[in-house]
Amino acid sequence: MVNRKFSRRDFLKLSGASAALAASGLPLGSMLRAAPSMQDVVNIVFGGWGATAEDNGVQAAIVEFEKQFPNIKVQWQLTPQAADYMQQLLTNIAAGTAPDTSFVTSDAYETLAAGGQLMDITDRIMNDPLLGQPDYFFPQEAARSADDNGRWHGIGSTWVAAQVYYNADLFDAAGITPPGFKDEELWNWDTFIENAKQLTVDGNGRHPDDAGFDPDNIQQFAVDWPLGNFVIPVGAVYSNGGEWIKDGRIALDSPEAMEALQKLADLVYLHRVAPRTAAMADLGMTNTQMVDSGRLAMAIDGSWALSWMNPSMVTNATLGTGAIPYLKQPADLMQAHFHSIISTTQNPDEAWEWIRFLATPFYTLSFMKIGLWLPSQMAQVTPDGLKTWLTEGIHPANYADFVTDYLPKYGVAVRIPPGYIEASNNFLVPAIQAIANGTPVEEVMPEAVRQANEVIDAAQ
Repeated sequence: MVNRKFSRRDFLKLSGASAALAASGLPLGSMLRAAPSMQDVVNIVFGGWGATAEDNGVQAAIVEFEKQFPNIKVQWQLTPQAADYMQQLLTNIAAGTAPDTSFVTSDAYETLAAGGQLMDITDRIMNDPLLGQPDYFFPQEAARSADDNGRWHGIGSTWVAAQVYYNADLFDAAGITPPGFKDEELWNWDTFIENAKQLTVDGNGRHPDDAGFDPDNIQQFAVDWPLGNFVIPVGAVYSNGGEWIKDGRIALDSPEAMEALQKLADLVYLHRVAPRTAAMADLGMTNTQMVDSGRLAMAIDGSWALSWMNPSMVTNATLGTGAIPYLKQPADLMQAHFHSIISTTQNPDEAWEWIRFLATPFYTLSFMKIGLWLPSQMAQVTPDGLKTWLTEGIHPANYADFVTDYLPKYGVAVRIPPGYIEASNNFLVPAIQAIANGTPVEEVMPEAVRQANEVIDAAQ
């Protein structure tokens, strides 16, 4: 398995040539090909999941694509939830009714590729005059897209990573400087805990270390750092010197990984600066609503949440963003779903044209502009490239630092091995739920990892 970090210099020096390519806005597909000859229209099916934003983005992409390729028609099959869609996809593959092209979750990508369900597109990518350029994608994309033999069976849709969303008004009131994305603005763990206690206040104005503090009557919590979605807590594991996956196996039973997970649980049960999930449910509020109402100073969530947790949507508070706190060194997990061609397609050339189009600026920029996606193409993080998607009212003023400085240095790309979904659903998810409910990590994680790795070993 490949876990790679890149320096900012390495990251930015690759971006010169692709800036000009992105600036064209992408009639490149049609520019690089002869006009299609008169022939019968080919219909291909594209399956995926998402809410209104994803649906609108795909529909707009289909309109533009069909202008460029009038001999290809794309039928979009939408399922609201990713888990439901992936189960449906597996059922359709088994029944021989799978779509031509599809979203594929990152945790299922290598499982389907190893099983022969995804078409090998390596040669098509390498021979493509745009996508095949060595500086087109982020370096981390190759690290997670290619298998042990360097073969690609999909193209990463984008990047997502965890970040801090904070109510700047609460920080101002407490006299605390919030975290940012530059090195000098990052919070180590001690600073984080100290500030979190100052930002946690009970009904009598007391903080967790004050005598008489009432943990059953907290009016303002410092932070919500949920354990459920692995993109959100796993950055802490890497920042403590641990790993989520190592050499193709789950590694959450290492001392470093378990210590990091316990520290996240301690925010609720030891330091009393974070709400239990049940407590938030009792309040009937999302983390966005709690930040906006002043009940929560910081929400640690995925970068995708910026599409609804942004300055134009958080109307009762001044919103800011920054990097997640770190234990031993800064780190953040970078993941996202893939776009793949299902190997049973009867129209591989047309399917490739569609998948290729989804990796070009027209499609990716539409989601980046609304705060749903982060850039995955080098040209998008050049000074000119940033201007094409950073949007006033959506992206806070320091957001360029996230993608040009912080993630290039501290983002970790992880390959997820075959068998992971079964291993996770049966063993890791119940263990994480137990930890979130207060069970010590060391009581559940070693056995859960042992059982999970048995499933992964069998799958490999």
